Amino acid sequence: MTDVAKRADTVTLTIDGVEVTAEKGELVIRVAERMGIAIPRFCDHPLLAPAGACRQCLVEVEGQRKPVASCTQTVAEGMVVKTQLSSPVAAKAQAGIMELLLVNHPLDCPTCDKGGECPLQNQAMSSGRADSRFHEHKREYEKPIHISSQVLLDRERCILCQRCTRFSEEIAGDKFIDLMDRSSGEQINVYRDDFFGGEGTGDGQAGDGEGDVPFNSYFSGNTIQICPVGALTGEQYRFRARPFDLVSTPSACEHCAAGCSQRTDHRRNKVLRRLAGDDPAVNEEWNCDKGRWGFRYANATDRLTTPLVRDADSGELREASWSEALLAAAEGLKAARERGVGVLPGGRLTVEDAYAYAKFARAVLGTNDIDFRARPLRASGTPASSTEEADFLAASVAGTSEVTYADVENAPSVVIVGLEPEEECPILFLRLRKGHVKRKLKVTAVAPYLSRGFEKLGAALVAAVPGDEARLLNTDAAIAGALSAPGALLIVGERLATVPGGLSAAADLAARSGARLAWVPRRAGDRGALDAGCLPNLLPGGRPVTDAAARAELSLAWRIESGVLPSSPGRDTDRIIAAAADGTLGALLVGGVDPADLADPRLAEEALDAVPFLVSLEVRQSAVTRRADVVLPIAPVVEKAGTYMDWEGRLRSFVAVLPGAAMTDGRVLEAIAALLDVPSNHPAAAQKTTKGFSLNTGDVMAIRRELGGMPASSAPRPAHPSTAPADLPRPGEHEAVLATWHQLIDLGSLLDGDPVLAGTARPPVVRLGKDLAEELGVVDGDLVTVGTGRGTVTLPASITDLPPRVVWLPTNSPGSTVRRSLGVTAGAVVKLTAGVPGPILAEGASR
Repeated sequence: MTDVAKRADTVTLTIDGVEVTAEKGELVIRVAERMGIAIPRFCDHPLLAPAGACRQCLVEVEGQRKPVASCTQTVAEGMVVKTQLSSPVAAKAQAGIMELLLVNHPLDCPTCDKGGECPLQNQAMSSGRADSRFHEHKREYEKPIHISSQVLLDRERCILCQRCTRFSEEIAGDKFIDLMDRSSGEQINVYRDDFFGGEGTGDGQAGDGEGDVPFNSYFSGNTIQICPVGALTGEQYRFRARPFDLVSTPSACEHCAAGCSQRTDHRRNKVLRRLAGDDPAVNEEWNCDKGRWGFRYANATDRLTTPLVRDADSGELREASWSEALLAAAEGLKAARERGVGVLPGGRLTVEDAYAYAKFARAVLGTNDIDFRARPLRASGTPASSTEEADFLAASVAGTSEVTYADVENAPSVVIVGLEPEEECPILFLRLRKGHVKRKLKVTAVAPYLSRGFEKLGAALVAAVPGDEARLLNTDAAIAGALSAPGALLIVGERLATVPGGLSAAADLAARSGARLAWVPRRAGDRGALDAGCLPNLLPGGRPVTDAAARAELSLAWRIESGVLPSSPGRDTDRIIAAAADGTLGALLVGGVDPADLADPRLAEEALDAVPFLVSLEVRQSAVTRRADVVLPIAPVVEKAGTYMDWEGRLRSFVAVLPGAAMTDGRVLEAIAALLDVPSNHPAAAQKTTKGFSLNTGDVMAIRRELGGMPASSAPRPAHPSTAPADLPRPGEHEAVLATWHQLIDLGSLLDGDPVLAGTARPPVVRLGKDLAEELGVVDGDLVTVGTGRGTVTLPASITDLPPRVVWLPTNSPGSTVRRSLGVTAGAVVKLTAGVPGPILAEGASR
C-alpha cells in the first residue's frame, strides 16, 4: 500500500495527550487498548457488534456536550479524547454509572461463582464509590431460572450489558435468551415467541406456557464465560469452587476435528470446568457445549486403573500386574504374528500415539492391516474391495494444509457435501456463519434437507437423495456455479465415503473448477492418524506403502532391516473385522474403538468373540474390554501431553493437566515391543533378530523429535480415485431411502454418564416428507417406526421438506441407534409403519 493510500485510510487523533494514528472506522476503545489505556467496560466485546448498553466506558471528547461511549464512538481526524486518567468529567461519569449499576445488584460476592474473576467486582473497586447512597430495597427475582439442564440464570445479578443476547443472535444464531420488558422491569430472560402457536409473554417465568421456545443451542456455555457478572452460571460448576482455588492449564479439545484451544481448571486433582481459549486463528474465544462440559468421562466409575488378564482356567478377567499383563500381550501377539494381527487404533488418538500404533504395526507386527477409521467406510452392499476413501485420503488430504478457518471466513462461496457443520464440527459452523453474516458468504448445501444449522447459514439447498451426491457433483449447475468464483471452497465430510463415487467426484470437481478442497472428519484424532500412517495404504508422512524408496526411508529412520516393512496395502477396518470373524487373523490390537461406531456393530462384536487373541488399550470398560484377553489401561487426555491435528492440518499441542499413573498408548506399545523379537540392523546384532527392540514412543518429546527429523516424502502423490457413481435404489410402498448423521450431543462414549449435558441434546425424531406422511397417515408428533429385517427404531415424526421417499434418523441418539438396531447405513432402503412396530417387524427385531 502506498503512503498516499495509507494516509487515506487512517486518521490522527489524540488520547490523553498522546497523538496516535488509527484506521478509519476504528473504535476509540480499541485505539486506547493498543496504547495500553484500560477503559472500564461491561458490554463491549471485540467479537460482538458495539452496543453502548452499559455506558461504563464513557470518555470526554473535545467539542461534545457530554461524555460519549468509547465502545461505539469511531475515531475522526483531529479528535481529542480524554479518558478517566486525564479527565475529571470522564472519571465522574464512570463513577456515576457504576453507582447506578450497583443500585439493584445483590451483595452476594462471597457466594457468587464469579467472585474473584468478576469485572463488576474489579471495576467497582477501581471506578466506584467507597460507600453507597442507596438504601432502598433491591430488586428480587425467583432464582435460578433453568435455561437448560446446564445453564442457569440469576436475574437479580444481571446488569443488562446484553453480551449474552448479542452472542446468541450474532454468533450462534440461536435466540434462546433475550431482553424483556422496559424501564425498571427490564430484564434478561428466556426467549419465547409463537413457536408452538402461543403468545410471547415475557412474564419472567421459564417453561410455563405453550409459547416457550425449547432450548436449542450448542453454544450456550459461551454466554456464561462472557457474562461480566454472575448472572449466568453452569450446573456442573455452580457453588463447587472459587476461581482463586483453581489451577488453570491450557489444553486442547478432544471431541471433534475443530481443534479448539481451551483452558482446563482443576482443584485437588479434579477437573471442575473448562473454558474456551483465546485463539484468533481457530476458535477465537468460543467453543461448543460438548467441548466445554464433556470431560466427566475421565472420572467415570468404570474407569480402568489396573491391567486385566483373562484367566486360563476360569475364563474370567482378573487384575494383574503391569509386568504380567505386558508379557501376556507380547506372547499372544508373537504367537499370532504369523497368521496376522489386525490393528484398530480408532480416532481418539493424539498424533504421537497414532504414530506409535503405525510404527508398532509395521516394525513390530510386520503388517499393514491398520486403520483408524472407526465408522462406515462404504455404502451398504458395496464390495469390501472398494478402497475409494483410502485412495482419496492418500491423494488429496495426507500431508496437505490448503484450507484454513480464515479461508472459510473470507471465501466468496462454499459448497458443503457429506457434512452438517453445526452437528459435526461446530467451530467450523461458527466461522461459516461469521462469513455469512459479515461478508455475505454464499453457502450451498448438498444434503437431504436444510437442517437448522444450514438455515442459520442462509444456505441454498441442492436436495440430494442419499447416494446421489456423486451424480450431483458431476452434473449440477448450481454446484458448478457456486465453485466458479475465485477463492471458492469445496468442503466434504467423512460421510461422503459411504456414497460410491462421491469422493472421486469431489476431487474431480475441485480439479476442474479450481476450488480448494477440504476434508473434515468428525473425530479429533482422525486427521493426525492419517498423517501418522494409521491407514492400510499409507506410511507416516503420507508415504505410499507400495513405494520402495518410502519404505527405505522409514527403515533407516526406525533402525530396522531394509525390506522388513510390508509392501502391499493392508486390510481396512471392515476387512479386518471380517477376517477376525472368519478366523483368518490370529489377533486384534484395539485402541479406543466402540463397536457401535462401526458399520455393523453386531458383526464387530462377533469378530471380537471369534478372534483367538484380543488386546485392548482403553480408558474405560467397553464392549471390547469385556471380550479382551488382555486389557491395558491408558491415560485420558487430561492426564497426558500430546498433539491433535485439526481438519486444517494445524497442530494443537497440549500438556498434561493432572498427574496420573496411567500410561499413554505409545508408552504401552513401547513396553510390549521391548518384549518381542523384532528384525533389526543394529551393528551389535549377531543374528537377524535382537531382543529388546526400542519403539522409542514412550516419551512425547522423543516422538516429536523423531517426526521432526524425518525427511519429507519424496514419493509422488497417488492419483485421485475414479470410482463411478452407483444407481439409486428404488423404494416401494411404505419404503424410503435412509439419511442419517450424528447429532453433536448423543450417546457417544465420551458423553456417557453425564445426564446434565445429555439434557441439552436435541430430541431425536424421524424426519419424513409430506409424501410419506400422507401415505402413512401421520402428522407431527405421531410415532413412526423405521425398520429392516434386523430391527426397528420408533420415534416421533417431524414433517420436513425432504426429497420424495427419503427418511432421516439421528445415527446414535437415545432410541435411535441406527447401525445396531437396523444394521444399515445411509443410502439403504428401510420400511416405514405408523405407530409402534407390528408383530412381524417385532419378530424381525428379535432375530
